[in-house]
Amino acid sequence: MNKIGYVINTMIEYYAGDTRRIQHFLKVYGFSKAIGELENLSEELQEILEVAAVVHDIGIKVSEEKYHSSAGSYQQLEGPPVAREMLGKLGYDIEFIERVCYLISHHHTYSNIDGMDYQILVEADFLVNISEDNMGDKEIYSIKEKIFRTKVGHEFLHNMYQYSK
Repeated sequence: MNKIGYVINTMIEYYAGDTRRIQHFLKVYGFSKAIGELENLSEELQEILEVAAVVHDIGIKVSEEKYHSSAGSYQQLEGPPVAREMLGKLGYDIEFIERVCYLISHHHTYSNIDGMDYQILVEADFLVNISEDNMGDKEIYSIKEKIFRTKVGHEFLHNMYQYSK
């Protein structure tokens, strides 16, 4: 049973007052959902992807408290314990939670991407970060060449940013 609405609600409560972070994960979720559906992921993989997209940056709060930084390496370290607790309370099984936590702990690591859920999460996060970070054409082209692998991700990237080399 897909409980994505409950995950989104819980994350909005978790980030209460931080509209920028709430909007970020909702945008990543939207792109992840669309790419996953258009790439024909299985129902199970689609649900893992969607939940991971919503919680992918869950480690930021702890990282900022502990290290005074939101660096990706800290997010990857601090996010899984918070996500395990949250997703456990929402009734997800351990195997599902562990894959989501794996994705959280690797979503800023772009080598050895080991599944379509991982690939799409990374692409969706970049689709949002390119805009939020005001990246230029050269950066976008480099990301396209180094990161993007899905047909739909490529199409979204091209149609959204219409970059040149």
